[in-house]
Amino acid sequence: MVGAIGIAYGPAAALFIFTIATQPLRIIVMMSGMFFWLLSLLVSSLWWTIVPSLKEKLAFGLTFSILFQEIFRFFLYTLLSKAEAGLQKFSQTEEERRQANGSVSDTTKHEYAYVAGLGFGTMSGLFALINVLDDSGGPGTVGLRDGDSLNYLIMSAFFTMLMILLHVVWNVVFYWGLDTKRYLAPVLVVISHFIVSEMTLLKGDILYQVALPLAAINLVAMSVVAFTAAGGSIQTIIAASSCKRRQYRL
Repeated sequence: MVGAIGIAYGPAAALFIFTIATQPLRIIVMMSGMFFWLLSLLVSSLWWTIVPSLKEKLAFGLTFSILFQEIFRFFLYTLLSKAEAGLQKFSQTEEERRQANGSVSDTTKHEYAYVAGLGFGTMSGLFALINVLDDSGGPGTVGLRDGDSLNYLIMSAFFTMLMILLHVVWNVVFYWGLDTKRYLAPVLVVISHFIVSEMTLLKGDILYQVALPLAAINLVAMSVVAFTAAGGSIQTIIAASSCKRRQYRL
C-alpha cells in the first residue's frame, strides 16, 4: 500500500515541494484549485441524486462528472483572471511592480495555470484512490479468487498518477487557449479528458492494456502542447538545464 501511495502521489508531492511550497501565493492558488474540484464533485453528487437514471448507468454519471469538472475549471479560470493583477502585486517587489506597470506577464499566467491544475489534479487523485487504498488495508486482499486482478492496486496507483499530471497540463492548455482566444485548445482538453476517463469503464486486463497506455500517450501529447503554449522550445530546455537564465526557473 505504501508503494501505491508513493506511485500515485509521489510526482505531485515533488512538484509541490520544489515549485510551490516556498511561495505562499502559489499555495493559495493550489488550494483554490482543490476547492473548485470539490465543488464540481458536490454538484456531480447532487445531480446524481436528483437524476435516477445516473444511478443505473455508470457511463452516464461519469459523463456528467467530467462536464462539471470542466465547467468548474472554467469558473476557476475566470476567478484567477480577475485576481491575477492583485496576486502579482502581492508577490512582486517595489522595483518589479514599477517595471510591470500594472500588466500581468505571460509567465505569471502560465504559473497560475500550472499551480491551479496541480491542485485540481491532486484533489481528483485523492478521491480516485482512497477507496482502493482502504480496501487494500482491510482484512481482505484486492484480487482474491474471482475478484480484481492482483495488479489492480498498483495499476490504479499508476492511473491516478497519470490523471493528476494530466490535470496539470490540461489546465495550462485550457487557460492558454482562453487567454489567446484559441478556443480549439479548451475543446481539445475536454475531448482528451473524456477519452481518458471513459476508458476506466473497461474491465479486466483490457483496462490495463488500453486505458493506461492511452492515458500515458495523452499525457505526453498534452505535455508537448502545454510546453509549446508556455513558450517552450529546445533553446529554453537547454537554458533551463544549465541554469544560466533565471527566468526559466520555477
